[in-house]
Amino acid sequence: MAQEVRGVVVHGKGEPVRVETIIVPDPGPGEAVVKIQACGVCHTDLHYREGGINDEFPFLLGHEAAGLVESVGEGVTDVAPGDFVILNWRAVCGQCRACKRGRPWYCFDTHNATQAMTLADGTKLSPALGIGAFAEKTLVAAGQCTKVDPSASAAAAGLLGCGVMAGLGAAINTGNVARGDTVAVIGCGGVGIAAVAGARLAGASKIIAVDLEERKLTQARSLGATHTVNGGSADVVKSIQELTGGFGADVVIDAVGRPETYQQAFYARDLAGTVVLVGVPTPEMKLELPLLDVFGRGGSLKSSWYGDCLPERDFPMLIDLYLQGRLDLDAFVSETIGLDGIEEAFEKMHRGDVLRSVVMF
Repeated sequence: MAQEVRGVVVHGKGEPVRVETIIVPDPGPGEAVVKIQACGVCHTDLHYREGGINDEFPFLLGHEAAGLVESVGEGVTDVAPGDFVILNWRAVCGQCRACKRGRPWYCFDTHNATQAMTLADGTKLSPALGIGAFAEKTLVAAGQCTKVDPSASAAAAGLLGCGVMAGLGAAINTGNVARGDTVAVIGCGGVGIAAVAGARLAGASKIIAVDLEERKLTQARSLGATHTVNGGSADVVKSIQELTGGFGADVVIDAVGRPETYQQAFYARDLAGTVVLVGVPTPEMKLELPLLDVFGRGGSLKSSWYGDCLPERDFPMLIDLYLQGRLDLDAFVSETIGLDGIEEAFEKMHRGDVLRSVVMF
């Protein structure tokens, strides 16, 4: 039978979120109902509220989550009731040209649950990134559930569902940071600091964190940065070059996503170095670079979408590293809140007061 649960809904662009009763149907073929234990408050949820993703209101917000599988539909074999899972928003199809080429992290036909969750009056909800986890329970495609070690903290584990994975993956998967590499990360919000942690995990010899705020640079040092540069008072490109023997970094990660920071990343890398764009630009932004410089400097210019992660490969591995004490996911949890604290959490996030507020159920 369908269930009534509480969830956080936004009905129109810029409107405050509201805790409402939502209806979660029984899982159909290939679907699962997950009892949410924790869900991080991500910038993407704020983008949904502000109409920056699309206008398919009302939205059921939340997507950076972990919880327990409650029930599964016909044909589901990879997860079972009682499994502790992290939710992901890219359930790979296994059949598209990317999957068949052995690159499922680029899957071009990811999927979500077929059935819709609704308001009590039958109005269909659009779940954020196909998940909708600011709710006591949610309906997802079973492929969006990745089973991990249940001894992990739900508050920490859920963060791999989006922002922390994006940063870690930008360094490890997209940037291919190797032992002994020099790395610079421009922008030290949640994603940027996760990129710092990823570079440390990969064995980078020097990790340079760049931001305009000293408190963020201090946080970056705590998670692995060996050097910091305040972009408000120093020339970012020259500073990175000076810290890398005059050459520039092997890998530079732009976790801001603005033309100015991308140009800094482009010129702060060594010859044949790599630039990774993981910060999300807005539609009107344009980039202008001399084509001769693009040719002459060589190397790679990459974008990183969801950290080029493959959840079934990356989530269990990263949780193991967390449980071994080698990846401090707890450091990303600034506070835990209830469903009624999400609007205030958006304000704190906008001000840069937190890495992550996490809703606990």
